Amino acid sequence: MDNAIVESHQGVTLVGGAPVTAAALALALTHAPRLVAADGGADRLLRLGHLPEAVIGDMDSLSAPAQMRLAGRIHRIAEQETTDFDKALRSISAPFVLGLGFAGARLDHGLAVLNGLARHPDRRCLILSGQDVAFLAPLRLELALPPGSRLSLFPLGPVSGTSEGLRWPIDGLRMAPDGMIGTSNQVVAPRVRLGFDAARMLVILPRVRLPAVLAALSLPSPVRGG
Repeated sequence: MDNAIVESHQGVTLVGGAPVTAAALALALTHAPRLVAADGGADRLLRLGHLPEAVIGDMDSLSAPAQMRLAGRIHRIAEQETTDFDKALRSISAPFVLGLGFAGARLDHGLAVLNGLARHPDRRCLILSGQDVAFLAPLRLELALPPGSRLSLFPLGPVSGTSEGLRWPIDGLRMAPDGMIGTSNQVVAPRVRLGFDAARMLVILPRVRLPAVLAALSLPSPVRGG
C-alpha cells in the first residue's frame, strides 16, 4: 500500500485540472471539507479563491506562479506510469474522496479516471460531473431513491449481479465493457438493492442524489468546526 500524504477522518475533496464551478466546489466541501489538488487542479482552486492543503502529482501541469504560492504544500511523484488522479487517490487515506475536475474535458483523461477507480477499489471515491455522480459499487449496495430516478450501470470489467427496484433487472446478465451494459435504467421502488460478484461496476446517478449515495455507503458527515 502506498504511503499516505493526506490522512483524514473526514471526506477529502480532490480537484483535477478540468473545469470546476464555484457552486460544485461549495457542494463538495459541505460533504468533504479537506481540500487537495491533483497537479494542475491547484491552479483551478487558486482562481476560485481556495488554497489546497496539498498538491499531489508529477507537476507537469502546475503553473510556475502556483508552485511559488504553494511552496511547502507540493508533493511531487515523478513516475510516469500512472495519472495524477491515480497518484493522488492512492496517497489519500480518508473515509471517502469526492473528485471534481476529472470529467467533462478530455475523453482520454476521463477514461483514465475510470481506470484509477477500478485499480483502487479499496479507496472509496465518488466522481462529480456537471450532472452526475459516479462511483465503483461495493459488492452489496442499497440505495434509497425516488421512483423515476435514472440509474446507470457501466461495467469496468466482466461482472454479474442481481437487482431489486429497477425497471430492467440485471439478474442473470454477464456484463462487460465490450458486451452488455446497463445505462439509462430507471428506479421503480423506493429502495434499490444491488449485488455484484466483483468490484467492477460503475454506478452513475444524477448529482442531486449525492446525499443518498453517501448514506448508502455509510460515509461520515463532516465535523463542523473541526
